Amino acid sequence: MELDRRSFVKLAAMAAATAAANRAPTASAATGPAQPGVSWDKAPCRFCGTGCHVQVGVKGGRVVAVAGDPEAEVNRGLLCVKGYHVGLALYGKDRLTRPLLKQGGRQVPISWERAIDVIADRVEADPKGFAIYGSGQWTIPEGYAAQKFMKGGLANNHIDPNARLCMASAVTGFLATYGVDEPAGCYDDLDHCDVLINWGNNPAEMHPVLFSRVIDRRSRGDEVLIIDISTRRTRSTAHAQHYLEFRPHTDLAIANGILHQLIANDSWNREFVEKHCAFKADSDPPGLHGRSISFDEFKQAVAEYTPERVEQISGVPARDIRMLGDLFGRRDVRITSLWCMGMNQHTRGTAINTLVHGVHLLSGHFGRPGDAPTSLTGQPSACGTAREVGTLAHLLPGGRLVQNAEHRKQAEEIWNLPEGRIHDEMGYHTVKMFEQWSKPAAEGGDISTLWVQVTNPGQTMPNRHKLFDPGVADPDKFLIVSDVYPTPTTAGADLVLPSAMWVEKNGIFGNSERRTQQWFKMVRPPGEARDDVWQTIAVARRLHERGYPGMKDKDGRFLFHIERDGGGPEPIWDWRRFREVNVDRALFEEYRAFSRLKHKDLAPYDVYVASRGLRWPVVEQPDGTWRETRFRFSGFDDPYVAEGQEFDFYHSPTKDGRAQIWFRPYEAPPESPDADYPLWLCTGRVLEHWHTASMTMRIPPLRRAMPNAYVEMHRDDARALSISDGEVVRVETRRGTIDLPVWIEGRGAPPRGTVFVPFFDESRLINDLTLDAHDPFSKQPDFKKCAARVRRIGEDANA
Repeated sequence: MELDRRSFVKLAAMAAATAAANRAPTASAATGPAQPGVSWDKAPCRFCGTGCHVQVGVKGGRVVAVAGDPEAEVNRGLLCVKGYHVGLALYGKDRLTRPLLKQGGRQVPISWERAIDVIADRVEADPKGFAIYGSGQWTIPEGYAAQKFMKGGLANNHIDPNARLCMASAVTGFLATYGVDEPAGCYDDLDHCDVLINWGNNPAEMHPVLFSRVIDRRSRGDEVLIIDISTRRTRSTAHAQHYLEFRPHTDLAIANGILHQLIANDSWNREFVEKHCAFKADSDPPGLHGRSISFDEFKQAVAEYTPERVEQISGVPARDIRMLGDLFGRRDVRITSLWCMGMNQHTRGTAINTLVHGVHLLSGHFGRPGDAPTSLTGQPSACGTAREVGTLAHLLPGGRLVQNAEHRKQAEEIWNLPEGRIHDEMGYHTVKMFEQWSKPAAEGGDISTLWVQVTNPGQTMPNRHKLFDPGVADPDKFLIVSDVYPTPTTAGADLVLPSAMWVEKNGIFGNSERRTQQWFKMVRPPGEARDDVWQTIAVARRLHERGYPGMKDKDGRFLFHIERDGGGPEPIWDWRRFREVNVDRALFEEYRAFSRLKHKDLAPYDVYVASRGLRWPVVEQPDGTWRETRFRFSGFDDPYVAEGQEFDFYHSPTKDGRAQIWFRPYEAPPESPDADYPLWLCTGRVLEHWHTASMTMRIPPLRRAMPNAYVEMHRDDARALSISDGEVVRVETRRGTIDLPVWIEGRGAPPRGTVFVPFFDESRLINDLTLDAHDPFSKQPDFKKCAARVRRIGEDANA
């Protein structure tokens, strides 16, 4: 059946209207508007980390409609503009449908058999130099399979996800504060907070469904104070009573100023802090967990950050610093802080994350509905797959560390591996991985083969000329890419593998509020496109057949052995037999054993089949049902809080049940504007497109709404350079140049001295210009600030 766009949009609109009026009768099945021949089922949206559930309408083997799922707590029947069009992401005319191998400078079609052999050859030739770069778009089983293949099979820890670029500083901030990753609160906080503070983020465009929960409360008469702390005005600013514009990188001074005010005003929550908190500062040499200090030492450290001193550093008026301090000092309001890339993509990302947690802890605005410090993620399973499965270079599933002997032993027992199989040395984090792959072997570049799955680093790597240079630096380097559409990454690939996406396969995601969400395959992938999890297992099996020792467990069975009913292995490596068993279920049930090691308990697979997702820890009740946890560390809700305790930080870094309140000083950024490059450059996203737009640019309504990238400028900056609105100008940094049309007084409004460029446009690669400097603990690069200049095309840069 050929999909008619007008019919799709009409059905989607009808489904949206029905979702607003009706309630689905059960949690296990989705319902939509009655249309002849259209069947409906549930799935989380393919795009951001919010985890909205959609009802997917299928007719004639194709997705023909989507609707917001009224049974889903996350989105309550609502979707954003991308979500309502998510079904169209499957049907771009240039889907990859056959494996392609570069021969004679051209990518030519080959068979899957040969493609699998090529990868196995590369592994055998240099197993220590083989690396996988994955994604927060991996499903949980896909990431788990890649993790097990690399760390359990190849004894090689060179696996890292693109989540390193977007939320690694949130991870280190949680670990340094609580000893365990991911938010303690949940989206329910948005329904209960009296104050919402956006720390350098723009949820009106980046997480619109979540932001609407707060705006809708106002329409019902609730009074919610919104404070926007940012470096430029956005659509979120329009809804805020207070806009606090700060100089890039100076958010640390603002957070320290609030901490100072709480102590100076004696409005800190003494009872909460004395029972449940301790104090930390940076150590020498620096370490993630720093050194313990006393309250008096902490008080002395923050004393420098008076409102007037913070104003000097940040540009935020002293009266606004006092306003923030007074708010956090109140006991009669509940305060939720939200942040995303502004705090994470930061060379002091770990520091600012810990400081904002510390503001909530010192003030006691923690652990009650509406009182929460909450980071949001940008990818649908950055939490579930990157963070929980542990597909980072230093982790194992379940929060285990590769450098910890006991943790390696636990993983080897669950995976039934011989003792010592898992290597004890951390693999390369993303920036280092790409440095080692781009660098010639003769110069020490020891990554020879890089397999990229479900992501587009050819567009997203910072300082792209340095970190993404396929085949130029060393012809012996080899790039494998598994994807659904041609991208700047596939363009440089030696081997391209066509992948199934979203409802063309089974899947499980984990969203920003610890919610695990499952869906089933609904339509067939096009041509020869195949599931990413099958691709990994097929390569593992080929190596097993060749006698590669790491592809056997300690009993001699295949690393991904699944027992068939009646005995014998299920041949899941054979694509013709792959769907005879639910591979997702088998991998997930194995992975669940890891989830209990750090109180991130997951329910059985079939429980998720019958639900719209559950927030971990999910604990079995005496009657056999499974109960989710909304508020971690809070005695009224968290089953792992000790009996009789109001709060219990049971993974405390100091092993005493206490969360850590950090002092982290303000430090200057690695690069600032100067006489040659007098402007700040900031990058980010737009409402209509998701990340590199490899999917959304193939959705005509979204492409028409935002067809190309641009540079936002302040009118006075443009006037000083004799630049007109719409004029194509040249943006330059010390790393590269790009030509873009100017947008003056557009959707966003940067202050004088700042320009903003979105990164979605593959024809205008802004990451040729960005900085690869990164946080010392999280290794996350700073995409949000570097020095730049703008000039008219044809004008001499030195004029």
